[in-house]
Amino acid sequence: MSRLDPDDLTLVTGAGGFIGGHLVAALRRRGHGRLRAVDIKPLDQWFQRFDDVDNRVLDLRTKEACYLATSDARYVFNLAADMGGMGFIELNKALCMMTVLINTHMLMGARDAGVERFFFSSSACVYASDKQTSAAVVPLREEDAYPALPEDGYGWEKLFSERMCRHFSEDFGLKTRVARYHNVYGPFGTYDGGREKAPAAICRKVIEAQLSGSPSIEIWGDGEQTRSFTYIDDCIEGTLRLMESEFPGPLNIGSDQLVTVNQLVDIVECIAGVKLAHRYKFDAPKGVRGRNSDNTLVRQSLGWSPSRRLEDGLRETYTWVYAQMNQSQNEPSLTSGSKLEFAQSR
Repeated sequence: MSRLDPDDLTLVTGAGGFIGGHLVAALRRRGHGRLRAVDIKPLDQWFQRFDDVDNRVLDLRTKEACYLATSDARYVFNLAADMGGMGFIELNKALCMMTVLINTHMLMGARDAGVERFFFSSSACVYASDKQTSAAVVPLREEDAYPALPEDGYGWEKLFSERMCRHFSEDFGLKTRVARYHNVYGPFGTYDGGREKAPAAICRKVIEAQLSGSPSIEIWGDGEQTRSFTYIDDCIEGTLRLMESEFPGPLNIGSDQLVTVNQLVDIVECIAGVKLAHRYKFDAPKGVRGRNSDNTLVRQSLGWSPSRRLEDGLRETYTWVYAQMNQSQNEPSLTSGSKLEFAQSR
């Protein structure tokens, strides 16, 4: 392991978003005194913001902004992306594809600024869809991304950007690290507005039913589609371990605890102490039928793999979402969800 020097400038893009905000917080706890945080969103809409960090509002779709962001940086964590849950990425394929501009310009800026290490946050959406047609999915290994047949829009952008990282490393000597995140969830993230992912969305729906007295909630699809969900603390730990390792990636950073969406709902209902009728919306965006992470390579490469149980992570997520939603209707939380026009955050 090559531990990052806390005295050197570390840049986190997408820092106003969910994963980016947690990453900045983790780096501060580790003693990194020189941090630059960048996002397109106004500062008052960042999920987490710290006054002792160089916080900048920049549109990283432009080359000029990427060169400003990477100036003097030694380490770069690029988490900026136009993304969201299935309801967003299935209806905004072109917007998701355009994120390729961000990573391309960020790689160019990092190369020309003499950055030592560059981290790119990819996604399990890069995996070939013909390997995800059964709810009883075989866990996905890193080589299962090829022959390429990723999720339209978002998945293709991520897979292309992975290759860009590889070739910048080969051609220019920029050390790149690539993680494939699997459905990251936890507190301080979007839970409404259209970009939220399944765990936050289910927490919100159960809480809405609690607060309104509704006897039922809506579930997209038949609820038998399967996924694994990765708690944010595991995501951050895996990210930092990979960045400090000599393994270039791509590498799965994901839980291998497979559940159906119906089971996910059952867990949240148990936490909330309610039992609701399920209304299934069969024409809603559902994504692939099944997806799970094979963690063989991450254990071999990093001597580690995600360990937080879904039940425990969901309890913390539910508690945070409930606190946000239980606020006065006249004082909406700034962290309740990012507006669609502000894209560059994870």
